[in-house]
Amino acid sequence: MILTTIAQFIERHGLLRHDELNLVALSGGADSVCLLLCLKELGYRIEAVHCNFHLRGEESNRDEQFVKELCKKNNIAIHLTHFDTNTYASLHQVSIEMAARQLRYHYFEQLRNDIDAQNVCVAHHLDDSVETLLLNLVRGTGIDGLTGIKWRNGHIVRPLLCVRRHDIEQWLKERGQDYVTDSTNLVADVQRNQLRLDIIPRLEQMNPGVVNNIVRTAGWMSEVNCVYQDAMRQTLSRIVKDDTICIDELLSQPSPECVLFEWLTPFGFTPATIAAIHTKVTAQKLDEGLQWLSPTHQLVTHNQQLIVAPRPKERPTLPLPEPGNYHYDDQTSFSIKILDSNTISFEADVATLDADKISFPITIRPVQPGDRFQPFGMKGSKLVSDYLTDAKLSIIEKQRQLVLTNADGRILWLVSRRTDDRFAIRKATSRTLLVTLHHKKAEKS
Repeated sequence: MILTTIAQFIERHGLLRHDELNLVALSGGADSVCLLLCLKELGYRIEAVHCNFHLRGEESNRDEQFVKELCKKNNIAIHLTHFDTNTYASLHQVSIEMAARQLRYHYFEQLRNDIDAQNVCVAHHLDDSVETLLLNLVRGTGIDGLTGIKWRNGHIVRPLLCVRRHDIEQWLKERGQDYVTDSTNLVADVQRNQLRLDIIPRLEQMNPGVVNNIVRTAGWMSEVNCVYQDAMRQTLSRIVKDDTICIDELLSQPSPECVLFEWLTPFGFTPATIAAIHTKVTAQKLDEGLQWLSPTHQLVTHNQQLIVAPRPKERPTLPLPEPGNYHYDDQTSFSIKILDSNTISFEADVATLDADKISFPITIRPVQPGDRFQPFGMKGSKLVSDYLTDAKLSIIEKQRQLVLTNADGRILWLVSRRTDDRFAIRKATSRTLLVTLHHKKAEKS
């Protein structure tokens, strides 16, 4: 009996408790009606929630009326909300399906918190899980996409994942319980409907047990995924140091491409980009200074290492009109002092310069193409870019490099690296310009 199957499934996975309030997403279709009435008969505290997306004209209003009457008949409280789904999709440049999903789950979570409910129960069943797995397979997926729909995702629970669609419809028929039908589900014009109405029935002609077999395989894949994820967590914790991987160590792993995928996917890199990175990495000698971009991050090669970092933000040009303290960005500030003495500092973040050779306003800015300076101790000038390359800095470090310039534009200091010899402290220097770089201390977590 379907009630027994669902009760056992809920208990086995610890989905619900009788002393807690739970929301039931009620569309009015067979699945959600079955879920609502089953949970009521099993004695769970429930309230219903219905979203009217105004996508199907009179059908949408019909569905709302139906769920109101169903809840009234069964003495179940219901929460109703309305969405202008088309406008939301246009504003956020997402599909109608994605817009409805985002609106629905955002409202569910907001309502759950407002009424102090524990979970939101949604009516996905076995056939939905199989359809999702097959869709993922068609579109291209990793191991996680082959595990089907999970019975719990945070506060979203799915008590019907143990039963099939025809079991649900048969149970409602035996009870004489009607439900509404979304006419768009009857047309094979989208991929999920094509699977539901055409492909899966054909597979069942080949093997009547295909759905149960796919579900069983998805269960095995879930176990495989647990082993895989645990192994990847251990591998990444061992070989990733400060968002950097040594390429030789990466290539020593059983599957370097999987390691790259698990490492880089959270930074927004696509599977296609990761495959391209893997191809380059497995070449005999990796070129220095290669770069790949995601919407938020960059990956670069440096000294036979891969380094990931946020994409550089445009750094400001900051005039410093007189001695004082200056905030440059969230991580950096500068203090400027003039000392009536001949002072030399050997600290990397401190520049000591001949104040009488310098004119305000001086300026802090990023390195620009064509920048030249005369490194301290050298007679001739040198391109800043060549100096940084000779210092074996990565692309990321070069992007972060700042210079301090005189009022006439000449570079005074390649910040934290080298002062310009033309402005160096000499025996005859009587006043010293003291410039100190301050780094914001990392906040303890």
